[in-house]
Amino acid sequence: MTTEDTTTVIVVGGGPAGLSAALFTEKNGLETALFDTDGTWLHKAHLFNYLGIGSVGGSEFVETARGQVDRYGVDRHQGEAVTAVSETDDGFDVETDEGTYDAEYVVLATGANRDLAEELGCELTDEGVVDVGLEMETSVEDAYATGAMVRPNEWEAAISVGDGAAAALDILSKERGERYHDFDVPADADGVFGALIDDGE
Repeated sequence: MTTEDTTTVIVVGGGPAGLSAALFTEKNGLETALFDTDGTWLHKAHLFNYLGIGSVGGSEFVETARGQVDRYGVDRHQGEAVTAVSETDDGFDVETDEGTYDAEYVVLATGANRDLAEELGCELTDEGVVDVGLEMETSVEDAYATGAMVRPNEWEAAISVGDGAAAALDILSKERGERYHDFDVPADADGVFGALIDDGE
């Protein structure tokens, strides 16, 4: 088993919460790796209630989101399952069958599966979900939990995407030393789409 160089952010889970967190952190300059075993419930869904999208298949939504994080340069480990997450003096060790990866921050986005969070020592609420604040940070400093693992009932793609964004913005705020907002304006679109055209996307 090998140990990789330290990554700033590791996201565990490739559903809407995990993909959202990875998009925000990588887009804003934090080296990000995402581990995705393709277990998201969205493959069983069709979205009619996602604001701004009239109708889209869940799998199509996931593929679009994956393309988005790939274009920004997220190091996506498709099919590589995380088996353990533990604290270190400098952050976290994230273990898979292929190696151990170091990160300063970890974002857990594993749906209703709370095993990794519990093993890491994250506190649970009386309802048995992971206890987080508005920024999605758990009782373990610099470890975040998102989506269905922090909510007993509200398992919605739109909510999960927001949870991932909230976690990412808190990480970015910590790194910048001030409250950070990822707010794009129309002029930014020319640069983004121009770069995608140049890259043949």
